[in-house]
Amino acid sequence: MAIKTIGVLTSGGDAPGMNAAIRAVVRTAIHNGINVKGIMRGYAGLLQEEIVDMESTSVSEIIHRGGTILYTARCQEFTTAEGQKKGAEICNKYGIDGVVVIGGDGSFQGAGKLSALGINTIGIPGTIDLDIACTDYTIGFDTAVNTAMDAIDKVRDTSTSHERCSIIEVMGRNAGYIALWCGFANGAEDVLLPERYDGNEQALIDRIIENRKRGKKHHIIINAEGIGHSVSMAKRIEAATGIETRATILGYMQRGGAPTCKDRVYASIMGAKAVELLLAGKSNRLVAYKNGEFVDFDIQEALAMKKDISEDQFRICKLLVR
Repeated sequence: MAIKTIGVLTSGGDAPGMNAAIRAVVRTAIHNGINVKGIMRGYAGLLQEEIVDMESTSVSEIIHRGGTILYTARCQEFTTAEGQKKGAEICNKYGIDGVVVIGGDGSFQGAGKLSALGINTIGIPGTIDLDIACTDYTIGFDTAVNTAMDAIDKVRDTSTSHERCSIIEVMGRNAGYIALWCGFANGAEDVLLPERYDGNEQALIDRIIENRKRGKKHHIIINAEGIGHSVSMAKRIEAATGIETRATILGYMQRGGAPTCKDRVYASIMGAKAVELLLAGKSNRLVAYKNGEFVDFDIQEALAMKKDISEDQFRICKLLVR
């Protein structure tokens, strides 16, 4: 059956570059004579029938904006069979033949369920965490890591002025990619990743003391969200070393702001590819960037993959931080 109408939604945590992907979906579809409906607030908006018609002008002047013009929300109801069936029925009611879902792993589980119920569905990885195993790139990571890098540079300035130890906590859920990249980019003295941290705080304290003896005026520790507890860690380090120690949790600022060039370009390509897959009659696929190419994977196959920090990158990072 030929696709006549495509729906597009953003789900889960927002990520800079989502608007670029939305823009590409809308304009690629319209170029191919396909109608587009925007589904507001993710799966929650689908179940509430918050569905709007979109034209080419609907996505003008959005590529440079962070967040998502379609808004996003979590939806517990859509994790149930009843909610999924209702979502498919609403798609049929509005004549939506295919749906492009921009989000993370939880969003793709929902996309897979819609596909099983007869709605052609394509996923686009939109998450700052870079934790989707089948892809080397996820929308928003590049902007988030640049935002974190800039903030850490600023904290370093005041940390040096006060001769402090600073623990800076970055986002990433249970993945340490933002922390690892900032470890490289910011020249940190220590980087704590959930995939590799052994919990040996005494070794961390010993390095801080040794660096101070060597004349270091500050000590920057980048701590991943998956480890957390930065404030209590700072208190323990200060008590053990006698060095003033402060914790800074960067938080949601990493999700906001204008997307970088990479996030605008890659998100645009992924949005266009998603529509092309639907036009080719594909469903239950996830657009990915792997080994320098834009490719696609079966959603269930992609979700079953496991991702880990590159051992080589971690080795080099440990070599450089001191």
